[in-house]
Amino acid sequence: MTPQHVAVLGASPKEDRYSNQAVRQLLDQGHHVYPVHPTCAEIHGQPCYKRLDAIARDIDTLTLYVGEAHSTQMLDHILALKPKRIIMNPGAENDTLEANAKAQGIDVIRGCTLIMLQIGQF
Repeated sequence: MTPQHVAVLGASPKEDRYSNQAVRQLLDQGHHVYPVHPTCAEIHGQPCYKRLDAIARDIDTLTLYVGEAHSTQMLDHILALKPKRIIMNPGAENDTLEANAKAQGIDVIRGCTLIMLQIGQF
C-alpha cells in the first residue's frame, strides 16, 4: 500500500468523534494526514489547517465529516483543492458537491472511511 496524502475536513480534537478516529487510523496505517479545523491547533500530533486552501500540497483523498450545508458553503474551496477522490462519510452526503466533483473528474465515494480502513479498501 502506498501512503496517501489525506485531508480530513471536519476533523475533531474530541476522541469520541469519528473524524478524530479517522485521523488516528489513517496515521496508524502510514498515511500523511492533514486535519482541517478552524480553531484547533493539532490532532494526534498533526498540525491542523484552518482552511483547505492552507494545505500546500496535492491531496489524494479528501474525507468529509461536515454536513451538506457546510460543504456547500465550501464547494469552491473543495473543488480548488483538486483531490483525486472525495469520501462522503455518513451524514456528509452532498448531491451538489458530488455532481460538481464528478464533472471535474474527481472520484466520489459515499462510504465510511473507518470501515474502508478496517477492511483494507481505503
